[in-house]
Amino acid sequence: MEYISRYEYEKFVESTREQRMKWFKEARLGMFIHYGLYSQLGTGEWSQANENYTVKEYERLAGSFAPKENCCDEWCALAKAMGAKYAVFTTRHHEGFSLWDSKANPYNSVNFIGRDLVREFVDACRKYGLKIGLYSSLMDWHHPDSWKCANDAEARKRFTDYIEALNVELLSNYGKIDVLWYDVSCPITSAEGWDSINRNYRLRKLQPHIIINNRSMLDEDFGTPEGYISADGNHYFESCLTLTNLAWGYVDAEQAHPFMKTPKQILRDLHLCTCKGGNLLLNISPAQDGSVPADTVETLTTVGNWLNVNGAAAYGEKYPTAPVYSANTLTAVSADKDLKTFYLWNWVWPKNGEMRFGGYMEAPRKISYLSSGKEIDFTFDGHRILLHGLPPSPPDKICGVTVLKMEFDAPPKHKFRSYYPQMWSGNDFSDGNNEW
Repeated sequence: MEYISRYEYEKFVESTREQRMKWFKEARLGMFIHYGLYSQLGTGEWSQANENYTVKEYERLAGSFAPKENCCDEWCALAKAMGAKYAVFTTRHHEGFSLWDSKANPYNSVNFIGRDLVREFVDACRKYGLKIGLYSSLMDWHHPDSWKCANDAEARKRFTDYIEALNVELLSNYGKIDVLWYDVSCPITSAEGWDSINRNYRLRKLQPHIIINNRSMLDEDFGTPEGYISADGNHYFESCLTLTNLAWGYVDAEQAHPFMKTPKQILRDLHLCTCKGGNLLLNISPAQDGSVPADTVETLTTVGNWLNVNGAAAYGEKYPTAPVYSANTLTAVSADKDLKTFYLWNWVWPKNGEMRFGGYMEAPRKISYLSSGKEIDFTFDGHRILLHGLPPSPPDKICGVTVLKMEFDAPPKHKFRSYYPQMWSGNDFSDGNNEW
């Protein structure tokens, strides 16, 4: 087996990171798919632990597990329709049930139902042109060494060997994989304890183009804030969010419906990720049989329809505009990397036919509707841009989020909003430099 020092490993990863991350920083939107034995219970993916099922009690779910034919195809078709560029699938959640033909783990879907769902998922991703992400939990409630390994050296060796064997299977048997998505590094509390440096080095040798997240106690390629949107100091990040904030695994669709995000709320999350330089990984929770609830399909298809028209505001490498550039209280900005084209996402549309943006010190060359290209009349008075003749209701009829495209010949000078004192010292006119 190959071994490497932490310093050598970090230099090895860094040497190819920009090349490997190119597609990721342009993708902006991915679909997370939480599906497993827990889906049958309808109480979320942590049911085994939260409800104190014994291992024997929980194992019975494997006998009744019955995903419908072509469920993976339906998930990936929906991801494509949503506008996602990649998908990440829970190949083995904390419950320890592998959804592939695993020789390292007999507790798997092929042995119980004769189905390799990882194979079906990978094939469906390729069919719909999606980058492929495989989720792999480090925690395992089914394996007898999964908690002993914290304090028992022999158990630790057995368990870390088991974890590596599982991931070798995933990265050896399904062709090119784009993302290895670790989760929950419990109960071991260090990368050295997990042997993450050597394991990930060996796994990267199997898939040289792969990107790995930061949940094996190493920074690796990108951060994964969960339930909130923030770079958290990571150069690359991906915020993973749920549709309802109730659970990641399936919860009764009818009762969960009142908690579901609207398309406009999802677009707001997507904008916040985009303007901070990151991606949104939006989770779906297939039902017991692997079907996707109708309200989820409707919501995500609406998002996709909007992106078909307005995708330029989100996709591609963007300048991390927040909080450098602003628009107004009810309008948010994303901008292309060269800072010559700005996209104004309007959450609430003005009824008086006017809109203004403070802080811009130079006039744009052109302002238009992104969806139609129709130009908008505006004036510039040295410290703000004023739009005129806007319709009384938002032109966007998909979900009410109209995007305006503002084009400059060069990156515009900008002061944060106004000359009134702000909390962002130095980014406003309260320094005395308030002559227009």
